[in-house]
Amino acid sequence: MSVLKSWTGGAIVLLALAGGLRAEVTVSQSNDPTASVDQGLVALLGQERSAFESVAPNRIAAISNAPKPVKSKNAPAEVTAEWLASQPAPTGGPELTCLAEALYHEARGESLAGQVAVAEVILNRVDDAAFPGSVCGVVKQGNARGCQFSYVCDGKPDRVREPGAYDRVAKIAKAMLDGAPRGLTDGATYFHTPAVRPTWSKRFTRTTRIGSHIFYRPPLRTAQR
Repeated sequence: MSVLKSWTGGAIVLLALAGGLRAEVTVSQSNDPTASVDQGLVALLGQERSAFESVAPNRIAAISNAPKPVKSKNAPAEVTAEWLASQPAPTGGPELTCLAEALYHEARGESLAGQVAVAEVILNRVDDAAFPGSVCGVVKQGNARGCQFSYVCDGKPDRVREPGAYDRVAKIAKAMLDGAPRGLTDGATYFHTPAVRPTWSKRFTRTTRIGSHIFYRPPLRTAQR
């Protein structure tokens, strides 16, 4: 659930539970003196209040607050070269494999920060309702124009020819899946190299550039028209 969706949900809950909400509620007309109260809306709000009053407080808290990321006790406060060097070869399931392979094929030539940044994008997508809800789903997502990550459908065998590089990105993948901080890309869900300028980049907010990748996130929406 996005932060905006969670805030909106919380606002509705608080409005419905507010002690001052009554059947004779009126709407401010300071911006339009000719506006009148929609009695249907008033009735709906009254029904909504009754419904929310029947819900347990812990359930109200659960639906009005964004879920907290699950963080493993093994997650580092920061992914550093020293920390990586101290870690054993990671083990895990398909999510670890998918993330490690994506980092290997998309960013093995990047700096540590550049590799972590690409991992952030993938995990940010997992948390975004606009994308599949798993790492493998995000990495393998495609459409009529091709794949989100080019290595998935470029027709080339996805062999690991640099074991040392793969071991490094696998440790990064494990750390990020365990809940290491995502503080490099400011919520980015897209990136591209400076060699191209995709049309979508004009509609998105550029957050940073790290190495040979430029990162973007969707523009913040405060209202819908």
